[in-house]
Amino acid sequence: MTDETPVAHSDIAIVGAGFAGIGLAIRLQRSGQTDFTVFERAAAVGGTWRDNTYPGVACDIPAHLYSLSFATNPGWSNVFAQGHEIRDYLERTADEVRSRIRLNTPVLDMAWDETRELWMLGTPGGVHTARLLVLACGRLADPYIPRIEALEEFTGEMFHSARWDHDVDLAGKRVAVVGSGASAVQLMPRIAELADHVTLFQRSAPYVVPRVDRAYTDAERALFAKDPDEIPRLRSELFWAAEEGFAERAGDPRRTEAARARALAHLAKGIGDPQLRKLLTPDYEIGCKRVLISNEYYPAFERYGVTLVNSPIAAIDGGTAIGADGTAHEVDVIVFATGFLAAEQPYAAHVHGRSETLAEHWAGGMRAYGSTMVAGFPQLFVLDGPNAGLGHNSAIHMIESQIEFVLQALAGGGTLEVSSTAEQAWTETLDARAESTVWTTGGCDSWYVDPRSGRLTLLWPGFAHEFRAALEEAVLQLTVSNEARS
Repeated sequence: MTDETPVAHSDIAIVGAGFAGIGLAIRLQRSGQTDFTVFERAAAVGGTWRDNTYPGVACDIPAHLYSLSFATNPGWSNVFAQGHEIRDYLERTADEVRSRIRLNTPVLDMAWDETRELWMLGTPGGVHTARLLVLACGRLADPYIPRIEALEEFTGEMFHSARWDHDVDLAGKRVAVVGSGASAVQLMPRIAELADHVTLFQRSAPYVVPRVDRAYTDAERALFAKDPDEIPRLRSELFWAAEEGFAERAGDPRRTEAARARALAHLAKGIGDPQLRKLLTPDYEIGCKRVLISNEYYPAFERYGVTLVNSPIAAIDGGTAIGADGTAHEVDVIVFATGFLAAEQPYAAHVHGRSETLAEHWAGGMRAYGSTMVAGFPQLFVLDGPNAGLGHNSAIHMIESQIEFVLQALAGGGTLEVSSTAEQAWTETLDARAESTVWTTGGCDSWYVDPRSGRLTLLWPGFAHEFRAALEEAVLQLTVSNEARS
């Protein structure tokens, strides 16, 4: 690809137009940097919130916190936003940089050209070069479908929750829901309202706590729009309340016990059948996996007669779904609520650095200095990547922290590159911090942990405010290091 004649050039190329890509683009433009292009493979912006349109899709972080601090929305209808509201918010927000977004333009290959000191991006329209490359591809972009014997021989219809087939009418159908994570908890009650019967295949029971939601009043929304201090005040209140949740995951026995008791009380209130309640009781510590919020999940089992299969699907025989426990269930539709390829990002195989691909560099689990820069990949930033997620607070806070890191690094000038020594030191520090958290000691099989190495690679093992402080220090050290090299 490096021998091809480029068709276009941008100073900065951003791959992905979800929260991270849109957010960075806006901040760049407002800072006066206008020579950038955002590449989006889909026909619309929005990332996760464009792709997930299943019944009941909603956010489990309060809306005023799950939005960009520099692009607030006074009109959120509820404390927790529905998926379509977030999608509409992102569409409106992207209008500020719409002219710089190229939709329906997948980046097929990205390679660092050592001679030209440029990134070469292969697109359907030709090679696009950039001085600096930002991967804002997201961690929940590519659906995961488990291996199931004879799945291709299923006689009914099937699809993943993130690729919802709205042409399939579920009314009167026998529907299998595969999975019991965040998406399943939201969509199962909605399917059960329509279907003749729902069978839910549960690999492991989740912890579920009440969804404390309400609509904002007209007066509240008017105040949000009128008083410029009101939304920042509310965001701060919500943020610090969420920060308290980390103590439950960091080994504080009192906090952990209280959180577990709350979840189990919610289970007892929602499920009257002792045997069913036993099957829905997690066998690991709370917080080891994502703690879910729902007021409808448990009641749906008894209200609609949902069948719980306490095992994954093992095989398909025509129109029969066979569980690993040997039970057979006749179904017409299979809905996979089985998550995403998160620990091993598919895009990594298409990013070529000085001597290896990003996938090869991450063969032992994702890692990056400041959770943002990767050794051996000059002029490259990864947003929402290694150890940049949270299990207790808003992902948008983390993304904004990384955006600030990028802007500060750019202000330092020169060729931006991090050493292997710096990356390794950062990684070892995080690995040590993760050892005492519930994510590595809680006794569960979590997508937060890389299955190849056993390392916690998806989450930041600390408070969200600590992440921002750590990145502020990391970018200062990066600037000093680059100045020394030059």
